[in-house]
Amino acid sequence: MTPLPFAFLDVAGPALCAALVVATFVSEDLTCFAAGLLVAAGRLDWLPAVAACFVGIALGDAGVWLVGRVASRRAWVKRRLPESRFAELSNWLGRHGGKVAFASRFLPGTRVPLLLAAGAAPRGTRFLMWAFAAALVWVPLVVLSVALFGAAAPGWVVLMIAAGALVAVRAVPKMFTRTGRAKLWARVSKLWRWEFWPAWVFYLPLVPWYALLSARHRSFTVWTAANPGIPAGGVVGESKADILARLPQERIVPTLLVPPGEHGERVRLLRATCAERDWNFPLVFKPDAGQRGAGVKKVCDATGAEKYLLANPGAVLAQPYHPGPFEAGVFYYRQPGEECGRIFSVTDKVFPAVTGDGRSTLEQLIWAHPRYRMQATTFLARHTADAGHVLAEGEALPLARAGNHCQGALFRDGSRLVTPELEAAFDAIAKRFGGFFVGRFDVRYSDPAEFRAGHGFAIVELNGATSESTNLYDPSWPLWRAYATLFRQWALLFCIGAANRARGHRPVGVRELLGLLRTHYRERRVDALAD
Repeated sequence: MTPLPFAFLDVAGPALCAALVVATFVSEDLTCFAAGLLVAAGRLDWLPAVAACFVGIALGDAGVWLVGRVASRRAWVKRRLPESRFAELSNWLGRHGGKVAFASRFLPGTRVPLLLAAGAAPRGTRFLMWAFAAALVWVPLVVLSVALFGAAAPGWVVLMIAAGALVAVRAVPKMFTRTGRAKLWARVSKLWRWEFWPAWVFYLPLVPWYALLSARHRSFTVWTAANPGIPAGGVVGESKADILARLPQERIVPTLLVPPGEHGERVRLLRATCAERDWNFPLVFKPDAGQRGAGVKKVCDATGAEKYLLANPGAVLAQPYHPGPFEAGVFYYRQPGEECGRIFSVTDKVFPAVTGDGRSTLEQLIWAHPRYRMQATTFLARHTADAGHVLAEGEALPLARAGNHCQGALFRDGSRLVTPELEAAFDAIAKRFGGFFVGRFDVRYSDPAEFRAGHGFAIVELNGATSESTNLYDPSWPLWRAYATLFRQWALLFCIGAANRARGHRPVGVRELLGLLRTHYRERRVDALAD
């Protein structure tokens, strides 16, 4: 008795290949498995076996796709799926067709509905081509893996080979263009360019240190008492407008809080305030409870302001744009009971700009730059209309004006800017805010010498307990130095919180803290792209 799973395949030559083609209509995976056993048993060469399985799978995919194409022309289908839905489907498949086609090959039960949908879509032919390409990768993987390892071929072998093949399929075409190579290198270099790691990855080593500090101070959340004058110490969701209102008004950028409400009323409030205070565009808009620069946008006209308010229905701040051109993050702290506070760090923020060569488009210039390519998707989303524009030789184009790392700003350690005069200026400002002991001032200024003397700066916002000493993202620093700064910052935060607890201020409980985080991130709705 034949050991093959399909006994009827006990034939030879072309008939065997024809049987494999037909068998794929019943079960593609089992047929590829059987083809591999035939190759291992010497009954069939590997090339005819792979070709037969591929032809059968391709015919089946084409048949399903054709069913979708024919069905889409029926009146009862058109009544249930309007043209707009077909257009959305077509655009989605056009953007993600390759990835979806390959993913569906590894996810049972997804390919048939996708092929039917592609057949119904106006431009679904491209997805069918991608499905053929996916089969061309998948079939040899399964057939040859079974042929090499036999019936006991471990699933991880197939998966590892498949993963390698998918990486190759995605990577090899990029090697043939300059932009493609830049995209590939940007992805690979993120492994060691830690300033571009996702926040959750970068903060993982902090977890055992956090646990040690919690044990030392006998509380997981004692640090939330670090700033009794800010709700929960400034963890998340605190009102930026309320904080700015408690600072010396001559030191801050003028600010308007636009509360939630009817869109027309919000627009009228903005117009009335601009007229009353003689504000002119551009203005800077941001959520009143934003995080990590999300939703910060420079708006250049009334139409843009109305669009921003419509897209962000929550409370937002409007501020006249401070021309700078310099921006800094000043991380300040004062131990409770001590007379004077200190500057923990200053971050010097550098705004990205490209310079034209008279030949390259903006997109090409961004991808060619060793740093800008790391955040190319952010820059190109912001400058979509100019992506294909060729910049003249020497022409400079700013890519971002917001001092947020995630939006493209380069952070440098600004310890050279720290002077006794600067420290005294921020200490005096912080003391005017009752219940504030630690956090980061984001400021704009026009003259470095004047700034070092403690004058000529305007506070854009003040962040509390969970603000970062952002100089740790200086790319010239070794990773150990960045973590040393982060660990010192959190040790300081726990220490100040514990001192305030001893003075009678109650930290937020664990359950309450989790509730704050859950509520903030569930309700936050902002346009994340900054200017």
